Amino acid sequence: MAKETLLIIQAFEKLDDPRVEDARKLHELLDIVVIAVCAVVSGAEDWVHIAQFGRIKEPWFREFLELRNGVPSHDTFRRVFSILDKDKFLEVFTNWTSALSEATEKGVVAIDGKSLRRAMDRKTGLTPIHLVQAWSYEAGICLGQLAVREKSNEIDAIPRLLELLSLKGCTVTIDAMGCQKEIAAKIVEKEAGYALALKKNHPTLHAAVENYFKETPEDKLQIYETTDGGEHGRIEVRKYLLSTDIAWSGADTQWDGLKAFGAVISTREINSKITTETRLYLTTLTDVKEFGAAVRNHWSIENSLHWVLDVNFNEDSSRAHVGNSAFNLALLRKFALNLIKKESSQKMSFKGRKLMATWDTDYMQKVVGFKG
Repeated sequence: MAKETLLIIQAFEKLDDPRVEDARKLHELLDIVVIAVCAVVSGAEDWVHIAQFGRIKEPWFREFLELRNGVPSHDTFRRVFSILDKDKFLEVFTNWTSALSEATEKGVVAIDGKSLRRAMDRKTGLTPIHLVQAWSYEAGICLGQLAVREKSNEIDAIPRLLELLSLKGCTVTIDAMGCQKEIAAKIVEKEAGYALALKKNHPTLHAAVENYFKETPEDKLQIYETTDGGEHGRIEVRKYLLSTDIAWSGADTQWDGLKAFGAVISTREINSKITTETRLYLTTLTDVKEFGAAVRNHWSIENSLHWVLDVNFNEDSSRAHVGNSAFNLALLRKFALNLIKKESSQKMSFKGRKLMATWDTDYMQKVVGFKG
């Protein structure tokens, strides 16, 4: 009887096996990766959990995979993912997400960093891995990641991550660490726009833009205002300001694509206590409502990616650190996150869909059988 086809398999069929000449090779790379993805979808957090899940679900996996020597041990999963080329695995991921992310056209792509706090080696003094990640607000999926060992290296990693992504027509949003001329140039080269947070790492320009918004009458600016809250004694008013009058600063000749300065004045009232914060931006956007949406949607990377990875996948507790294992396991979590988010036949929470995939192999097949 011919085996059925599990669509997620198609993503991994051309992935290079690092064990080409390894005499210990008893299991196909395709089997190892597919089991790992399905296990992480179901909540497996480490190689032991992944192997246990594979053994429990072995009859189901045999409908799609060869498994000529059964389900691999947890040591095999650990060893293979520690030597699996992380750049090639990332290439598979970005190619796969391109098929899922048609909705990113002209949408917001947020770039931000996140540390894997326990992915360290105390014996060697190796610091935790810090990941720079890209998130599509419209598609609701992670588009890619790159690893750096120090947060300061985000400046070098961001252009390399941008190079991997399809960004035509998108607006890229980054916090102050990514507010760099080289990064702005790379975004424009990728035929995208940007909204970059401007802080005091550019002291002269920051002071000039800050003074400009303080001294310029509001009737000379584009203004858009939103109000949130009203419950539990909390109200937040955001006033978005935008000006395309930037020639006076000379910044438009130094920053590729720069067309406007933006500001967001946030006034929060919590139990009668009022606080105000002002954030400044460099942007290619010339409409204040588009600017406001881009800045607001940037924070979805915190709530919809970082928070979900920590709460639903317990990422902050992951101790994988040998070789490429921390990076590759983090990427497995993003395969799982994207699959669960894109499965829409059941109207339930992310946690509910994750649990249902654990309990019901028919539903699991819908999740991992998704094709963009």
